[in-house]
Amino acid sequence: MLKKLKSEVDHFKSQTHNFRILVFTNLVYALVLPVIDIFVAAYIMRNSNDTSKVVIYQLAIYTGIPLTFLLNGFLLKHFNIRKLYSTGMMLSGVSMIIMMSLKTLDLTGIAIAGITMGLSFGLYWSNRDYLALSITNDENRNYYYGLETFIYTIIAIAVPATIGWFIQSKVGETEKHTAYLIITGIVFLITIAASIVCFRGRFENPIQKKYIFFKFHPLWNKLLSLAMFKGLAQGFLVTAPAMLIFKLLGEEGALGKAQSIGAILAAIIIYFIGRFSKPEDRIKTFSVGLILFAVGACLNGFLYNQTGVIIFLLLLLIAKPLMDLAYFPIQLKVIDIVSRIEKRGEFTYILNHEAGLYLGRLLGAGTFLVLYYAVSEDFALRYAIGIIALLQLCSIFISKKIIAQGNKLAPEDEDEKIDPKALEETATNIV
Repeated sequence: MLKKLKSEVDHFKSQTHNFRILVFTNLVYALVLPVIDIFVAAYIMRNSNDTSKVVIYQLAIYTGIPLTFLLNGFLLKHFNIRKLYSTGMMLSGVSMIIMMSLKTLDLTGIAIAGITMGLSFGLYWSNRDYLALSITNDENRNYYYGLETFIYTIIAIAVPATIGWFIQSKVGETEKHTAYLIITGIVFLITIAASIVCFRGRFENPIQKKYIFFKFHPLWNKLLSLAMFKGLAQGFLVTAPAMLIFKLLGEEGALGKAQSIGAILAAIIIYFIGRFSKPEDRIKTFSVGLILFAVGACLNGFLYNQTGVIIFLLLLLIAKPLMDLAYFPIQLKVIDIVSRIEKRGEFTYILNHEAGLYLGRLLGAGTFLVLYYAVSEDFALRYAIGIIALLQLCSIFISKKIIAQGNKLAPEDEDEKIDPKALEETATNIV
């Protein structure tokens, strides 16, 4: 056992300096992600008891993200990517401070906090995606995302349970509110620590300085449709577990426990899939994740009780990492291919990819809101996830077409680099 563990440590040490630093940065920042994803939604539910406000908050976040992706392209001309990446992480703490300072959770205050969190995520994800693309290749991307997902899943065991216990240990609304304030302060300190780690990396900005195009290769258009289906689930799935648990399981203590069940097994499975799977295994991984998600969502809709929620969360705990483990390497592989064909910088595609995600997020969140206002809250919580999960099964067929076409277009020399001069010449075609 120790020999096997040592070999895994040695394998990690064999990766490049920037690879290791990016993993360490994301490891530290991962400590705050469960707080952002789960307990901010729980805070809104506790203080308003209105699931529509949770979804509106999420829509505000998703509106801020693509705007910041676009802004980040401009900022990269003037600032080092490490500064922008660090700023994105710290803004998440600022957003929580804004939320906790609201005396009443009106729509204006929720929207401001949501937009700020969107700015945070926009800076974080746009730069994180570019760095992941630039420091990995198609052969080690399964390992990178498997390792990262393993870390996130392990942290998802301890953080929700610990925070849930901490909040539930307080008596009365005043003490519980104070607990949220303490958590917010800790989150801000962690984002500072993650920023310090980030500055140990030798990360370079993208070569190309202009990123806006309107015509793309057919292969990229297929990936945008896949991104739309991914965004469809994101538009509701981030806050859905918190709303379901708060409605059907109880308060934050139950929320933390439910998120931790089965997470250790899931983390180990995901790590070894990422460590030993090959690029050609991505379709299988993606399909299993999508099917598990659909089964869990449909069972939740059919049962709509405590058992249904727990089953859904258990399956989601495995399904979501599997989907991400396959999706991100597929996305980056397509960027590798089309950026060579079209002679454009990689950040062009990272920026454009967000448009596909945003459209899907609007449709996903919109599905919930339409069902909420047209029928009822319970109807929306019960059936929106199932509808979205079944629609997402289309992603299996789209991803098969993407990989098949990508294999035909992939250059023989995978290490081929884009000529910077060609990038500058192509920039004249930008609108």
